[in-house]
Amino acid sequence: MNVFQTLMSRRRFLKTSAAAGATGAAVAGAGGLTGFAPARQAHAQASRGQTVVTKNICAQCPARCGIDVYTTNGRVHAIYGDTGNPIANGKLCPKGHLGTYFLYDADRFKGPMKRTNPRKGRNEDPGFVPISWDEALDTVAARLNDLRDRGESHRFAHFYGRGWGASDAGLYGDWGKLYGTPNSAIGHASMCAEGSKRAKQMTDGNDSYNSYDYRNTNYILNFGASFLEAFRPYNYLMQVWGHMRSKSPKTRVTTIDVRMNPTMAASDRALYIKPGTDGAMALAIAHVLLTEGLWDREFVGDFREPDMRFRTGQRIPPFSFDEKWVHGLTEWWNEELKDRTPEWAESVTTISARDIVRVAREFGTTRPAMAIMERGPTAHTNGTYNGMAIHALNALVGCLFAEGGMFYQMGTPYGGLPVNADDYLDEWAKDGDWKKHPRIDKARTPEWPMTSHMMQEAGPNHLKGDPYKLDTAMFFYTNPIWTAPNPQVWEEALKDVFVIDTSPFPGETAMYADIVLPDHTYLERLQDSPTYPFEGWPMAAIRVPAVDPIYDTKHFGDTLIEIGKRIKGPMGEYYKAIDNVENVLRHRAKGFEANPGDNGVNSFETWKEKGVWFKKPYHWRQFRGEFFEWDGRGYNTPMTPEDVKAKLIKTPSGKFEFKSGRLEQNAAYIEREVGIPAARAGLIQWVEPKHSGEGDLYFVTPKTPLHAEGRSGNIPHAIANQQPIVGGRNTVYLEIHPDTARARNIRNGDKVRIKSNLGTIEAYCRYMPAHRPDTLVMPMEHGHWAQGRWAQGRLPGHSGELTANVSDPISGLACYYTGKVTVERA
Repeated sequence: MNVFQTLMSRRRFLKTSAAAGATGAAVAGAGGLTGFAPARQAHAQASRGQTVVTKNICAQCPARCGIDVYTTNGRVHAIYGDTGNPIANGKLCPKGHLGTYFLYDADRFKGPMKRTNPRKGRNEDPGFVPISWDEALDTVAARLNDLRDRGESHRFAHFYGRGWGASDAGLYGDWGKLYGTPNSAIGHASMCAEGSKRAKQMTDGNDSYNSYDYRNTNYILNFGASFLEAFRPYNYLMQVWGHMRSKSPKTRVTTIDVRMNPTMAASDRALYIKPGTDGAMALAIAHVLLTEGLWDREFVGDFREPDMRFRTGQRIPPFSFDEKWVHGLTEWWNEELKDRTPEWAESVTTISARDIVRVAREFGTTRPAMAIMERGPTAHTNGTYNGMAIHALNALVGCLFAEGGMFYQMGTPYGGLPVNADDYLDEWAKDGDWKKHPRIDKARTPEWPMTSHMMQEAGPNHLKGDPYKLDTAMFFYTNPIWTAPNPQVWEEALKDVFVIDTSPFPGETAMYADIVLPDHTYLERLQDSPTYPFEGWPMAAIRVPAVDPIYDTKHFGDTLIEIGKRIKGPMGEYYKAIDNVENVLRHRAKGFEANPGDNGVNSFETWKEKGVWFKKPYHWRQFRGEFFEWDGRGYNTPMTPEDVKAKLIKTPSGKFEFKSGRLEQNAAYIEREVGIPAARAGLIQWVEPKHSGEGDLYFVTPKTPLHAEGRSGNIPHAIANQQPIVGGRNTVYLEIHPDTARARNIRNGDKVRIKSNLGTIEAYCRYMPAHRPDTLVMPMEHGHWAQGRWAQGRLPGHSGELTANVSDPISGLACYYTGKVTVERA
């Protein structure tokens, strides 16, 4: 350790010790909340004894920031960003310190339990009684063995929310293949951000979120991404924002949203758009880029004749434009874009044509530039087409795979497992009738042919018995009785399902559990986590337990392996060979021997010591319309069109598609479900959104910086600071424009009723003159009827109970932002 590191370590320890007593005292006064004894006790012990620093990964959001966990006398008392982690860089976001509250949450499950009350419902006491792990695991395995013996293994389903890596969700594929169920991995992506992934898959062939080179970009055109609130990786985005805004030239930012938020407030230009109409604005920007000659000719191509132009309302002749790395531009212009003028977009979006032209000119003349998006434009029935129109702007300015642009994440070069699951398949696994059954959520079936997951449909489908009834369901890191749209349906659906819940916390789905198999909290786990898309180059962090489990809990990965050992036949033998999570990770880390990280990580032990493996640079780069691959010294190896198609632009044409081949393959479905003529289905185009709810005001439910994916609802510190934009402390306020409120005789601070065709909830309101008058904003956090003593029964009511189960037909993303409601004084 050098002198600087020694000083930093000493300084950090002193800061930790000094803050220990102050934190508890400061928070205890926040918003009048009480009951902080567990946290205060942890801090009080921080000043004595030997302090140990352990590498771990934050789990407050998907960002996967590396953390240093400080433990003294076996008690965690401080969490800092890991200086050696490229995402954290020694820093954390406002919710990063909440891990101690999760660990010492007084309402945590203390061990495995079984239900004694056969009745299920929000007003039913489950009658949980403690049982041993052997009894719990034997009970689950006996049920699964019985299902398999009866030829009904398809009636078992795994539902998961946040899959971290090879040590948990990474086990699902082999588990389902060996056991014999199509429902081995029903993820929550369709209730998260699947819309942006599908928009990119339909245009550039990558079913993934983007990685971004923010440090080198000079312009960001932001459609509905909460860059300074909840976009991932949030911690790093706050860091890079400072870099972007202080470098020369400064990165200019235009943000388009329906509400005022920190990103809008910090941007150079903030434009308020009518909900669900982002695609119309993107099309108008594209129109200006082409009519004013601002597209990137080296990437897109150019006219064969020098005097040819794109002119509003006029078609261009076929074969007059030589396309380079794009496909379908001529037809896109002739059939859609030539008439999508700024004036037309103003009539749709309410953003002035003058502002649209200004943004288009800035975007087209400032290089490098990128357009980013998330649920703002995509959580609507027209979400995929909105997203495609936005992503088309990236192609037009040539930022794909370019410096200052965007790319896709490389995978981690993990080693193999000690055994191959294919060697342990019995006849049922190979050719059983389970293969004839679709998934319970009907993803990838004729009903939802382009989706990967449709978790929100699983509960309703089970209730209808279509395509069949589930028998047993296991839930990991997901709580659909609260998070699904119209969750009341799930409350009915799970009444006759044998529910296995693995959460450490008593959430709503856990209250329906027949068996509780509680997971560790993240500070107690040994767990890997390959990065979410970040800067493209591969990275994988590891959680090292900061403390021994403080209760009788078990890592979910080990729970899954232990159940697997109890399944009859070859499957049981496979999991006996797998043994446990540590064995899995030791084998995965063998891949680092041949691929040592830039920080020297080349083994399991060095991985644990450093907390992260990573290897720069990104392997591909587009320079002025030509693609090159890294050869170990530079981007020196030219790529052929075949290389580009195989590795980067994975569309049917091997080019960015303004007319999507994948959509054309599903043209009949799109004509039936979206109403677009089959011949036009592949074109990026304007599609009107369909709003649910039957109200007169749009209703949006964003995340705040302290959201912590819903788990902060039972953390007093988070509750007290949840909504600083309007002073939300003990509650989360409904944010309403003063004119909208006064027209309904609603005063600032009044209790109000919010209604849709599904039901009614109550909230207190606060005037917010910076929002659109036609839009109500209520951050999604409270309204729990379970989850713990601080979460339970706290106003406002749960926004999901007003949200119809309506999804984008292409991506399957639940349309959380497309509902309309009414509001009145309570």
